[in-house]
Amino acid sequence: MVLFAALLATAMDIASLQKMAARFAPVEVTADLSGLAPQERAALAKIVEAARLMDTLYLRQVWAGNHPLLLDLSQDATPLGRARLHLFLLYKGPWSSLDDDAPFIPGVPPRPDPANFYPPGSAKEEIEAWQKSLAPHDRELATGFYTTLRRTPEGRLGWVPYSIEYQDQLGRAAELLREAARLTRQPTLERFLTARADAFLSNDYFQSDVAWMELDSSIEPTIGPYEVYTDNWFNQKAAFEAFITLIDGKETAKLARLSAELQGIEDALPIDPKLRNPKLGALAPIKVVNEVFCSGDGNHGVQTAAYNLPNDERIARERGTKRVMLKNVQEAKFRKTLVPISQVALSAADRRQVSFDAFFTHILMHELMHGLGPHQTAEGATVRKAMQEAGSALEEAKADISGLFALQLLVDKGALDRSLERTMYVSFLASAFRSIRFGTNEAHGKGVALQLNTLLDAGAVRVAPDGTLAVVPERIRQAVAKLTGEIMTLQASGDEERAREWLRKLGVVRPEVKRVLDKLAGVPVDIEPRFTAADKLRSDESR
Repeated sequence: MVLFAALLATAMDIASLQKMAARFAPVEVTADLSGLAPQERAALAKIVEAARLMDTLYLRQVWAGNHPLLLDLSQDATPLGRARLHLFLLYKGPWSSLDDDAPFIPGVPPRPDPANFYPPGSAKEEIEAWQKSLAPHDRELATGFYTTLRRTPEGRLGWVPYSIEYQDQLGRAAELLREAARLTRQPTLERFLTARADAFLSNDYFQSDVAWMELDSSIEPTIGPYEVYTDNWFNQKAAFEAFITLIDGKETAKLARLSAELQGIEDALPIDPKLRNPKLGALAPIKVVNEVFCSGDGNHGVQTAAYNLPNDERIARERGTKRVMLKNVQEAKFRKTLVPISQVALSAADRRQVSFDAFFTHILMHELMHGLGPHQTAEGATVRKAMQEAGSALEEAKADISGLFALQLLVDKGALDRSLERTMYVSFLASAFRSIRFGTNEAHGKGVALQLNTLLDAGAVRVAPDGTLAVVPERIRQAVAKLTGEIMTLQASGDEERAREWLRKLGVVRPEVKRVLDKLAGVPVDIEPRFTAADKLRSDESR
């Protein structure tokens, strides 16, 4: 397989590379800057410049060879070299996540599962045994979000704080955030920027995470190490990313009322009552924003439509988490991918029910549901640590399917319009094909495959003679509730082996799904954003 992939990369011509790039539809992702006062606009420009550094950091984290390869590609002015550079920048590396991480540049190794978080040449079993041998405090640092593992000159294992490992870029990012903090006249934004600058240098992110939770400003920046998907060994190490956005006040006010429904949803989850959280964190803000710029782990391959942070279990337990909905990104995805997919994948009756409101609301509920359900096993370990590499796909599946369960609950209660009951299931089915196209090696794609196959087996989705799929209204509700309970119960058990086996069996593309996917070859898989507002900020600053 590795040899075949290497030969494939060698044989790729310009036409093949351009065909790969064409799966991403170029689209302007912009935001209205006209409402910002001059000092806020200047602060935003500094924040965007700090965010650009997250690309450099993420490239380092993915693979030690990324920077030398990027230098080589940038010096190749041939049409083939330009095509390779375009794809490299799109994926933030030489592997295509839409093609099971196959390389598209000759001579590169397979994508490393440990990324660049662990010592080169080390074995997973060695790292795991060493971590288990440590005293509790040392183990917490060695397995924590914000350390890399390295070897001493004598060959012993040890950990290095991000603040030391990445001190060059983090030092400059901290300087830019402090400059932005001095410019803004919005107190909560100033507090967050200052606290996050301090965190970049101290490696203690707790206070800045609290400050981020309490943000109440027109500018809504997310910048730092967050998601652990890049660490395919243990899901322990956080990758750097940034989402620099502006608040959509009208939409935020409309959705904020759903925060009040979270405890009721938790209390109704289809699991053993002992597994429910009787008291969720008090603060669970929902923000609807328009993206100005994103980078690092937030901008490679398939674009993020929403996120739920921070991942620090202490914050989630004590304060809840914040859900951020990237409205302009979601609108672009819906227009460029979901509508064309529905015309191919769904029955004629179902495709008329696909709506942006249902798509948008389910993504919102997906993010909300990350904060609900079991987060600890009976042994007291976090679900994330217990499930290790199986955890991400299972968590994404949980958020998806329980999001449908929660929407149905709110429709029944009257908190959401009854019209959503039909459109949400059909829009989810169309979106399932959108996500599976991301690749089942990726957490979201694998999690969606598990859900779709389960719904097919339950008769909640049927395949017509012409190959299109349709929701079966009389079965979908029960099937969604059942799968929600199964996933959450498995998470609470901490049974990593059973989770891996379940995903191995159902997290795959079956023939009936493959036939539909083959018909979608001409439909873009996702979008390739062009950040026109960020470009204008940089242009204005350089004058």
